[in-house]
Amino acid sequence: MKGLPLFEANTMSDKYEVRPGQSIELLKELHILTRDGKMNQDSRRKLKQVYHLFQFIEPLLEERLADHPEITLVDHGAGKSYLGFILYDLFFKEKAPLAHLYGIETREELVTRSRELADRLGFGGMSFVNLSVAESTRSEKLPATIDVVTALHACNTATDDAIHFALAKQARHIVLVPCCQAEVAAVLRKNKGRQLGQSVLTEIWRHPIHTREFGSQITNVLRCLQLEAHGYQVSVTELVGWEHSMKNELIIATWKDLPRRKPAEKLEQLLDSLGLDEMRERFFTGAPV
Repeated sequence: MKGLPLFEANTMSDKYEVRPGQSIELLKELHILTRDGKMNQDSRRKLKQVYHLFQFIEPLLEERLADHPEITLVDHGAGKSYLGFILYDLFFKEKAPLAHLYGIETREELVTRSRELADRLGFGGMSFVNLSVAESTRSEKLPATIDVVTALHACNTATDDAIHFALAKQARHIVLVPCCQAEVAAVLRKNKGRQLGQSVLTEIWRHPIHTREFGSQITNVLRCLQLEAHGYQVSVTELVGWEHSMKNELIIATWKDLPRRKPAEKLEQLLDSLGLDEMRERFFTGAPV
């Protein structure tokens, strides 16, 4: 991974590091910096997370750029589009002028704000669309295939929605930082009474706090198996140190057309053994080959 050449500036109480070439005006527009160029601890933490994620995404973009100049990236659940704007400012603007970055967000006011900011900054290769996941998968506002799909801190099932979108769009790379995985934990909790007597392994999630923690972990395990069952090579790592965020797991999937049968079988076995049969539709694998 490439090192980051950085530039330091004063903050309210400490120093922050901004990459050379990063627009200070953009950081002010995103309210990461105040108008007088200062930054609080929360903004510093947010910027550090985005920069760390950029380190992982940049080589994927460079790989695609070597194949064709018209890269497409979709940031799912874009929110205020911190990630999208910083990606565009640091990479797309200079290295990939023919590429296009799309931000998908269900909150119309955030889409409007991002469109206005892109216009003010002259970021012509950015588009923002107010769509649900189901709508975005079939919308003519988006290309039929996408090179890279990202989802930063996509809460609960929003990460799964981003995965479904990426699979439908035949994404070459998928970059996910999941957040607030509650759905699987809820199903484990609901079925706990039936499962407790069947295996000693159910002790892993017998207590409520363990149900929540185990549910969060197993959700990401199932997601990784799902991606592998669609032919992706998957790696899982830390985004930043735990002192910066508890939602710290980074999943990167690259389509390699790998064998699908074994991960699909493992996923099915996990769903069976944990009493998660009703989750099959969410973690669909297609037809393994």
